[in-house]
Amino acid sequence: MHEEIASNKRRTVLLVAGAFLFFGVVGMLIGYVFGTGPIGLVVALVIAAVLSVSSFLYGDRLVLASSRAREVSAADEPRLHNLVEGLAIAAGMPKPRIYVVPEQAPNAFATGRDPEHASIAVTQGLLASMNRVELEGVIGHELAHVLDRDMLVGTIVATLVGAVVLMSEFLMRSWLWGGIGGRRGNDSNGGPATLIVFGIGFALMVLAPLAGEVIKRSVSRNREFLADAQGAMLTRYPPGLASALRKIDASPTAMHSANNATAHLWLSQPSRIEGTRIGPLEKIFATHPPIAERIRRLEEM
Repeated sequence: MHEEIASNKRRTVLLVAGAFLFFGVVGMLIGYVFGTGPIGLVVALVIAAVLSVSSFLYGDRLVLASSRAREVSAADEPRLHNLVEGLAIAAGMPKPRIYVVPEQAPNAFATGRDPEHASIAVTQGLLASMNRVELEGVIGHELAHVLDRDMLVGTIVATLVGAVVLMSEFLMRSWLWGGIGGRRGNDSNGGPATLIVFGIGFALMVLAPLAGEVIKRSVSRNREFLADAQGAMLTRYPPGLASALRKIDASPTAMHSANNATAHLWLSQPSRIEGTRIGPLEKIFATHPPIAERIRRLEEM
């Protein structure tokens, strides 16, 4: 189990480093096209840093609001509070704030920039369908996300990907408006410089978002395996989370409050197709590894 955790951490580091490298290459390329050299990269990094800090500090509020989560007290949900408090003590972290999402599909997520500012949200469907050990397995998984500061990792990668997309769109729009072609080619009808900028801009518009999504979702899938393993260590009962995942996988209920921006936060990939499981197209861009593979790894612990 410890080797699996170490392997997942190494892969995450490599993926995040790849995201920074990808962003840097695109920034330097745009700086070259504009004739500003490294200035383009520096400006892009500053923009990404500002966006990352904003998302890091206030992203949890937006996520909770978008999911219609409602904070509950110990009097409202005593079983849930007892489980969260006990596992938080075992993990050596403050007790997170606890929310319930008005959804019948069984699912959960954690958010917050660090253990001191963490929140855990579970759906009404999860509370209704899970027994104590299953619910404990889910909570352990979510606390692992908090301890690993996965929101920080996800925010950095998502912001870098978003910045690359914005830069590629800016480059393409500059060509369409004739700004770069007019300055570099001194020819209102276009020229070699215009064609080069168009080619680079078009390639970036097509490839940058796809490459960025591959990196972002690879990080997300890897962090799920890591949270499964660490959550199982925290509860000391891997079958609890495995059983919870089986119930979630068998549920036909769709998630109504989930969207592409928050899908990676949930315990399981949320399907928005009523009465069906995740479709083929959703699997291609899945933010989570297959549940069957997650269950297999838990059973081998």
